[in-house]
Amino acid sequence: MVVEIYFIVICLLTLSLAFLLTKFLSKSKIKNVPKGSMGYPLIGETYGFLKALRQDKGSEWLEERVAKYGPVFKTSILGSPTVFIIGQQGNKFVLGSSHDVLSSKKPPTLQRIFGKQSLLELTGSRFKLVKGEMLKFLKPECLQNYVEKMDELVKTVLLRELKENKTIEVVRLMKKLTYDMACNILFDIDEQTREVLYEDFILAFKAIHSLPINFPGTSLWKGLKARERIVDKILPIMNKRREELSKGVLSSTNDMISCLLAIRDENNQPLDEEMIVGTFIFIFVAGHDTSATLMTLMIWKLSRDQEVYNNVLEEQMEIIKQREGNEDRLTWGEIQNMKYTWRVAQELMRMIPPLFGAFRKTIEDTNYEGYDIPKGWQVYWASCGTHMNKDIFENPEKFDPSRFENRTKSIPPFSYIPFGAGLHYCIGNEFARVQTLTTIHNFVKTYEWSQMNLEETITRRPMPYPSLGLPIKIKPRCNMS
Repeated sequence: MVVEIYFIVICLLTLSLAFLLTKFLSKSKIKNVPKGSMGYPLIGETYGFLKALRQDKGSEWLEERVAKYGPVFKTSILGSPTVFIIGQQGNKFVLGSSHDVLSSKKPPTLQRIFGKQSLLELTGSRFKLVKGEMLKFLKPECLQNYVEKMDELVKTVLLRELKENKTIEVVRLMKKLTYDMACNILFDIDEQTREVLYEDFILAFKAIHSLPINFPGTSLWKGLKARERIVDKILPIMNKRREELSKGVLSSTNDMISCLLAIRDENNQPLDEEMIVGTFIFIFVAGHDTSATLMTLMIWKLSRDQEVYNNVLEEQMEIIKQREGNEDRLTWGEIQNMKYTWRVAQELMRMIPPLFGAFRKTIEDTNYEGYDIPKGWQVYWASCGTHMNKDIFENPEKFDPSRFENRTKSIPPFSYIPFGAGLHYCIGNEFARVQTLTTIHNFVKTYEWSQMNLEETITRRPMPYPSLGLPIKIKPRCNMS
């Protein structure tokens, strides 16, 4: 009986949305909307798009439509009419446009998980205010102070997880490691609370790219329930830190929650509680998972490419060799000397970018390359449109870290965009770099490993991960000299 009711509701919603969309398009004064298919009512082409991403065939999904409709085409994704804009100029238009042309407002699923007032949704002066304050925690001067703490945390987690020779899943390990780093270094969340919240953050992240259907058992429903539990846990922490800030026990530089609580706008008013909670969830969910993706793919690549592995190992061992005495603590200067290791990471992010692309939303009716894009429609950019373009990167299918070393042909702006670009450049890119290099340094110098399934493919859910979780056989390195 319950299933029948759900089916009837879905049918009614589908018919209603189809009627409203048809009515809107027929009355619209917009004359030259891009060509394309809107797919099925309600779900549009969401299922096909997400299926292609899960199979790591997102670029093929795009190429089919670009071949049929051109580099600008329309569809419907995650419950909203969407225009895909592919290529360097498209990236520049989407990522470089001001907030009064394209806002950061996201599809309904992302809004419901992150909240309507998270950093992801802010515009104008409010966006600049919050982003500016948060950058104080992520600029190089501050990151230098995090290196020692990160190094110790990585060693502790690896020692705890890898006590004996055994098999581990790298995806699970890296997600837990980056989560612990965010809790410990950025938010000062105690160990008991972080353990309780961990699974809920995983569920929330899975929900942001799910179908916009909120029925018991669906990914969105599970994600929203997880969000409720996260909010229930974080509100008491916020209240306590707000009180400690007022008493002078804490300062705004203690952690990011305290930073957000201490912000005052132009009218000397604090941020809304919903905005602080939403920004906390956004940074936690998005930040720790993107770093975990890159760190996992580094281990995956080193497992499969002996030449790259040897070069990384040589660089990391040379860093250890240059240390004075018995010092075993990583330094900021050593991080800067990991040039080849980071070029490997850069090339991985070119070929398998953490973000396949992202959404913006039109504030008013707008125009691009002669096409009209109605107010309220989503606009989507895709990194593969430039990352795998042979006119920008020579032999784009070849893995070549040297393309990021002393480039004779500079990469055009808005072409290499693993961290976004323009107004929307990721504020955590340097934090992710230090996280990744610290982890790979400790992993390579301490352990030897082999991938258990060389046929393991990459899947996106929505970040790119080895489909089986990357199980490896691992043991302590025999010779540390």
